[in-house]
Amino acid sequence: MPITLQVVDSAVTDEMFDTVFSYFEYIDEKFSTYKEESEISRINQHKISLEESSEDMRIVFDLAEQTKQESQGYFDIARNGTYDPSGLVKGWAIYNAAEILRQNGCKDFYVDAGGDVEAVGRNNEGENWRAGIRNPFNSSEIVKVLSLSNCGVATSGTYIRGQHIYNPKEIDQPITDILSLTVIGPNIYDADRFATAAFAMGRQGIEFIERLEGFEGYMIDRDRQATFTSGFERYVIHD
Repeated sequence: MPITLQVVDSAVTDEMFDTVFSYFEYIDEKFSTYKEESEISRINQHKISLEESSEDMRIVFDLAEQTKQESQGYFDIARNGTYDPSGLVKGWAIYNAAEILRQNGCKDFYVDAGGDVEAVGRNNEGENWRAGIRNPFNSSEIVKVLSLSNCGVATSGTYIRGQHIYNPKEIDQPITDILSLTVIGPNIYDADRFATAAFAMGRQGIEFIERLEGFEGYMIDRDRQATFTSGFERYVIHD
């Protein structure tokens, strides 16, 4: 997963960068379902129980259960007897990485991990940070450019990784009616988890985001049509 970290503050040090990147390495080692010896893999292999797991693991499971309740069951990390918390962990990790910078006095920075972003303060030109929404039919094309400050933006979709997101209420049915759903929220943790839940809802996901106070969304369906929430346009840069 590519990680981009840009800090404008003059007080930033190499040690801060090292701490942030080391934190992401720690998260990958603990939560990657692709690594046989990661903690989540050991839970799935029944080598350890959740009760025996680390504090961070138990926190993530608690947050996942909270999100499940808040999304009426459309967010669920359990599938076919195993757990995959990736729909929440990335945003949570980005948020925690941003907290490392905040606690060290940084006020203007941008953390991007795999296309999900926490944007804080202003960029080196004194303007809001910019982030693009890719066209799921042509990943080299940006369909919208967003102006962001003190918020997070996350996109869930199947156009890069295939059918890795599922509807817990129709487990065997692939989600084909939409291709991407971008959510802007007060922070990247909330934007990421609700983007995953909303995508699992299919076309109704954008309505779910519309009802969430403090969130906006932009959905592209299989017919190449875009639907967005009532306040989304205020984040869009029109060149």
